[in-house]
Parts: sequence; structure tokens; C-alpha cells
Amino acid sequence: MQRVLTIGCSGAGKTTLATALHDITGLELIHLDRQYYRAGWVPCEKQEWERRVIQLAAQERWIMDGNYGGTFDVRMARANTVIFLDRSRWRCLYRVLLRTLRGYGRTRTDMAQGCRERFDWHFLQYIYHYNRSRKPKILQRLRALPPDKEVIILNSNAGVEGFLRSVKQRVGTNNDCACD
Repeated sequence: MQRVLTIGCSGAGKTTLATALHDITGLELIHLDRQYYRAGWVPCEKQEWERRVIQLAAQERWIMDGNYGGTFDVRMARANTVIFLDRSRWRCLYRVLLRTLRGYGRTRTDMAQGCRERFDWHFLQYIYHYNRSRKPKILQRLRALPPDKEVIILNSNAGVEGFLRSVKQRVGTNNDCACD
């Protein structure tokens, strides 16, 4: 486990999982939202974004938190572990609404400075339709990965906790980190 992608619907727990993995392994944590947006939710230009992702993925060890389907192939080519958080739409919507209410007007630590938490109807629609519109394509891409890529699908809190316990055990048996 040297290069890890955490993917899944917004509100599924990608950032929480990526942060926990970082705390356990010491691998560099890269929040793609922080890389993609500038203050005021201004996105990177397409070519700049692609260059940035290529540079980030070229690093030797990392955990990348985020989806960004347009750069999935670049990141996937370098990743050796992909964790897909497969959560219900209702859990994701609940978590995003709660996050929005708690942090409204403030910038989260996984976001670029100046990207204040806000209510976004289109974003909520994206979450509502994610499992029907995006999930099948993601699962298809994950099934097509070569066997040297470790694919982990987690769909419950217990699954996430069990996975993190197993990583902690691997760290305990390998003094460097959980990186195989």
C-alpha cells in the first residue's frame, strides 16, 4: 500500500478515511478538492488540472482523496490500492447536509482557502443520483483493473473500522509503515 485512492460519493466518508489512513501510515495526504479549486470555488483550467494531477500521481507514496473522473485513469495507473466507499444515497445526503450546516460559511481543512461551505442544490442532486448514474461505471472500471491493483469496497462503518484495524496491524508488523 504505497499509493492509495479513496473514491466514492460525496458524503461517503472519503476524507475521513483518507485522514485516518494518513494518521496510521504516514503517507502523504492529497485532497484533490484542495488542488482543484481556487478561492471562491473557481476550478482549475483543464490543462493545468491535468498537469497537476500527473505531478501528484508521479510521487512515490500518497493517499489521494477524491473522485474527478476525468483524471481517474492517470491516478489509477499509479495507484496500487483503490478504496471505493459504497454508501447509500441517504447516508451521503445526510452527512453532506450535516457538514454544510455545521460548517456553513467556513472553509473545511480539505478545501482550498476561500472555498467556504455553502448550500448547493445541484451538488445535492449529484449526490442523490450518484448510485444510479456514476456507481455502475465505477464498479465496471474497478472490475476491469489488473490483478496487481488491490480493490477494496467498503459499504458500512463496521467495514471501514475493520479495514483500518487491519492496516494498523500491518503497520505494527512492519516498522516502516503499512506500505507493502
